[in-house]
Amino acid sequence: MRISARTDYAIRAMAELACSPDRPLKAEDVAGRQDIPVRFLFVVLSDLRQARLARSVRGPDGGYTLTRPPEEITLADVIRAMDGPLVSVRDLKLTGLEYQGAAAPMPDVWRAVRTSLRQVLESTTLADLAAGTLPDLVRDRARDYNDDVRTYP
Repeated sequence: MRISARTDYAIRAMAELACSPDRPLKAEDVAGRQDIPVRFLFVVLSDLRQARLARSVRGPDGGYTLTRPPEEITLADVIRAMDGPLVSVRDLKLTGLEYQGAAAPMPDVWRAVRTSLRQVLESTTLADLAAGTLPDLVRDRARDYNDDVRTYP
């Protein structure tokens, strides 16, 4: 899985919005806090509005807010809004995917990858990010990663 800059910016922007769920934040403020190019952020916020995850509020005190409480929006929701399915293999559904010969077990590998991603991304909410706390599963997987970091050329 590759996380695009657009998706990374979307998650970071939504995390900022989750920190102030009761008042709108200006795009310029979000961009400054997260070091995101403001012009790019406007495109990202437009996509998030179309996905009904964020909304814009007009007026001098306007800006952007979440459409639902931060504990109801997962990272998976944001990623799907920006890039589509979490895992796909050549845009095929994993349920009916079959390979022949030595590659016959690979569809189960892809299914396992998707399940692992879903477990992490669907269990982590914007409220978790805003509070600085992550689910145990995520902390455990991050610890596993840190314990087994490999260097590649």
